[in-house]
Amino acid sequence: MARKPSKDAPKIGPKIRRLRREKRLSQAALADLLQVSASYLNLIEHNRRKLTVPLLLKLSEIFEVPVDQLAEEEESRLYSDVMEALANPVFEDFDLHNTDIRDLVEVSPETARALLHICDAYQTTLTDARSLAASAVDGGGAGDGGLGGLLGGLGASAQSAADVVSDMIQAKTNFFADLEDEADRVRREVGTVGGQARSAEALIDYLTQAHEVRVNIVEARHAAEEAGGTVVSRRYHPQQRVLEISQSLSSASQTFHLAYQIALLSAGSVIDMLLLENGLRDGQAKALGRVALANYFAAALLLPYDEFLKSAREVRYDIDLLQHRWRAGFETICHRLTTLNKPENRGVPLHMLRVDLAGNISKRFTLSGLPIPRHGGACSRWNVYSAFLNPGEIQAQVSKLPDGTAYFCIARTVVKGGVGYGSQRNVLSIGLGCDIRHAREMVYADGLDLQNSDRFSEIGVACRICERMDCTQRAFPPVHLRFRIEENLRGPSPYIAPGWPHHHERPGGTR
Repeated sequence: MARKPSKDAPKIGPKIRRLRREKRLSQAALADLLQVSASYLNLIEHNRRKLTVPLLLKLSEIFEVPVDQLAEEEESRLYSDVMEALANPVFEDFDLHNTDIRDLVEVSPETARALLHICDAYQTTLTDARSLAASAVDGGGAGDGGLGGLLGGLGASAQSAADVVSDMIQAKTNFFADLEDEADRVRREVGTVGGQARSAEALIDYLTQAHEVRVNIVEARHAAEEAGGTVVSRRYHPQQRVLEISQSLSSASQTFHLAYQIALLSAGSVIDMLLLENGLRDGQAKALGRVALANYFAAALLLPYDEFLKSAREVRYDIDLLQHRWRAGFETICHRLTTLNKPENRGVPLHMLRVDLAGNISKRFTLSGLPIPRHGGACSRWNVYSAFLNPGEIQAQVSKLPDGTAYFCIARTVVKGGVGYGSQRNVLSIGLGCDIRHAREMVYADGLDLQNSDRFSEIGVACRICERMDCTQRAFPPVHLRFRIEENLRGPSPYIAPGWPHHHERPGGTR
């Protein structure tokens, strides 16, 4: 009978298997490097044997990954996601403790992922039901099948497509070697046609000669009329092989849309293969996955991996200089920086998120270790929100979570949409950051005190799972901590920690 995994063994078997495959090593080859048997390594990869410290150090050296990141990143991220899921008010009657959740993640990570999948499905169903209810109140029809059919379908709602795609990207550390190779191949082909891949004219010539696609830069009004009145940035007519791009877009955005279309035409089969390998076989998840991977290819085509990483190191991740050098938008540069995770030539391990004015997170990825909420908004103390107060300016922040882990983050607003009077625009905030150990590699950390943790901004992940009871910006009570509410006592928030105020203090902080 196979031995059950030891409770104190790091649950990193799947990560070791993934890193081994990225290095293109067989089990036997890695076992030789570790000086263990292939059968023993197989048991480690399936969490059936304890991983000793010497082996952990050897693996860290072979894979060029810090020991703490190798041992804790995946588990910490899963713990944070489950904590956030169980913070839903539907669980408020259960006496849940963070130690119980930690035990679940450590002992049975697959059970934790199953629970997370159920919670995602519940959140999707709830959102669908609210949208349907709003439609009914507004007098909208139920469509084909009637209201009962739609309500019946809600019960079968699965994990949202966005969550599925986000989880896939996170699991692959936002690096897809096959797409990098395809982008290099196409870039060489563009060069044979004439011009650099960063040039819109060269990409148009390539679309014409390689795919017989005619590109038209059209007025926004024409594009909207073609789409039934809806303003569109890009529209491809596969039958006529015509690509229309709105002239109201900036030149950088127009170039990116050209590269995106090349992705679908030149690397479509590779994209489908990657989606199939990662379990995205049909439905909205596959469609959204194609969009995400086509965007990845477009950035890889316009910003070649090694050359771009070299320039990022030269300017110490100065995004303005990178924008100028590569003629790309702020978000495109930030997103490309998060993909520089080639095993043999890695950039700074970063996290990135994108939020709107309402606090909704529409893009999330983390290699820094910072937990980013799956649903809803993050801690209001994050500079990704305060960036809205100073539009267009980069805000730097040195912060720490309740557990003491510290991060260096920058944030800036971006405006998406067309140019010109009357164009529809959307203001978003982009957050980018790293573990404080890597802060000095970024120019924005110059002049900041990275040593005195007492001066760091105190942040959390999200209110319902935050341990900071003294936070003046707390919006919700914590689900895993005890508190009381008193009508005659007001602290930093309405939710008062047990034992506060201390016996030598009176309400208001006076002694």
